Amino acid sequence: MSVEYHQPKDNIEDIASPCVRNCCLNEQDVCLGCFRNIDEIMAWRQLDVAAKKDVLNKCQQRLKLHLK
Repeated sequence: MSVEYHQPKDNIEDIASPCVRNCCLNEQDVCLGCFRNIDEIMAWRQLDVAAKKDVLNKCQQRLKLHLK
């Protein structure tokens, strides 16, 4: 499984939402499309770039755990 994140075209200083339009929450309220939890999904637009990078790192960790 590969999760591809798209950068926004209007602001290269920002990080685009990792949403891949495959939304399905598991029992821990983690999306099986982008691997963000529900709180991260809801807060995404308010996060600064550093916080978004932190969320993306957590998503990658969740993806690895999911693939085990």
